[in-house]
Amino acid sequence: MQISNRRGFLSSVVIAALFAVASGCTSAEKQDAPFTVVLLPDTQNYSEKYPDTYLTQTRWIKSRVGPDNVKFVIHLGDIVQNAHVRKEWQVADRAHAVLDGVVPYSVVPGNHDMDAKNGRLTRGTSLYDEYFPPSRFQKHSWYGGHMDKSNASNYCLFEASGIKFMVLSLAFAPNDEMLTWASGVINAHKDRRVILATHYYMCPEGRGKRPRPYGLDGCDGEDLWKKFVRKHNAIFMVVSGHVLGVNHLTSINQAGRKVHEILCDYQGLPNGGDGWLLTLRFVPAENKIHADAYSPLLDKHNPDPMHTYTLDYDMNPAGLKKAG
Repeated sequence: MQISNRRGFLSSVVIAALFAVASGCTSAEKQDAPFTVVLLPDTQNYSEKYPDTYLTQTRWIKSRVGPDNVKFVIHLGDIVQNAHVRKEWQVADRAHAVLDGVVPYSVVPGNHDMDAKNGRLTRGTSLYDEYFPPSRFQKHSWYGGHMDKSNASNYCLFEASGIKFMVLSLAFAPNDEMLTWASGVINAHKDRRVILATHYYMCPEGRGKRPRPYGLDGCDGEDLWKKFVRKHNAIFMVVSGHVLGVNHLTSINQAGRKVHEILCDYQGLPNGGDGWLLTLRFVPAENKIHADAYSPLLDKHNPDPMHTYTLDYDMNPAGLKKAG
């Protein structure tokens, strides 16, 4: 009887520990412990032609959750090449299944993930919502919610080193209705520092300036900055893909606070992108974010300062209040 109870106790401890890891929060974590957020850009070519590369990326991320204290993974959109091809969604599903229950992650639809009618994009996301529906994420405590019935625009929550974060993902070319919803989400979570993820925001030369992208009634990058990003003090970072290349800017919002804007998209490189992704290493003791371009397929880092660089970011717990 005693042995049975002991086993039961140990099982409970193990289950609790696994839940803590999966939810991205451990009570024993040091207040200033470094942690990592991974950006997973445009996987469309991998879903279509190089499925093993997609798996290589997510398997590598899984292997680094412990060593690098990975707290969150952000997909930047264009999960597949052809939104109507089920086989491509099955590739993406298998790749992300590697992360399910291991580390919190978000997805957001890009233009290639949207339905089309008569050759023109609509805002429909039928297969996206079949393979990445709200129900896939709702069982996890870190999943915050979504707009309407679709998971096209969603938000997730995580905590690291005593800092509370939100990853707010907005579908390609967000319109005014989405921005109203997103503003409500931010205002309902005033204790959260916000990373905004959307497929199209930055270009290699600066914020995207393409009104009504692909004919959709929504924001380009410059519109999104003016109408939404600069007005919300809690947004300290915007991450995007869509346009081949890399870039990073630091802008000042209307409260005088820094906003880091990051583009990474490697889809035009050999083998559909050579498996490159971007890791963001947050180091609270230094108030620095170290961005590092790495390919688990090639096992290489890119030391070019456009790909690997350091950003200043005040991670003092009082920093969010100071900016308000």
